Amino acid sequence: QVHLVESGGGWAVPGGSLTLSCGASGSVSGLYAMGWYRQAVGKSRELVATITTTGTTTYGHSVKGRFSISNSHDKNTISLQMNNLQPDDTAVYYCNADRTMGIVRGACIPAVCSWGQGTQVTVSS
Repeated sequence: QVHLVESGGGWAVPGGSLTLSCGASGSVSGLYAMGWYRQAVGKSRELVATITTTGTTTYGHSVKGRFSISNSHDKNTISLQMNNLQPDDTAVYYCNADRTMGIVRGACIPAVCSWGQGTQVTVSS
């Protein structure tokens, strides 16, 4: 079992920036990718960004050019730098970790993928 702890988030004004971090512990050997998904009120959960252990990144269409994902040297911590935030970015952001390519393709299969508890990001003036 992989345990994920998220930090960061909070409130930002439109055009502002926030950074999210997520640390993985437990059965981290064999992880293929980690990433961030988000869910706004009344909407389905959507991919924000993922990064594989080899450094390959994937971004959701709405955040390309504004958000940047990175991982630590040991690949067990990821960060999401969010710039030029907009009200539509308001959502609960969830970290995940996958032993397969699932999250890169938009799916987190419970047998091989873990979710964090989520952290709220609110963008408003």
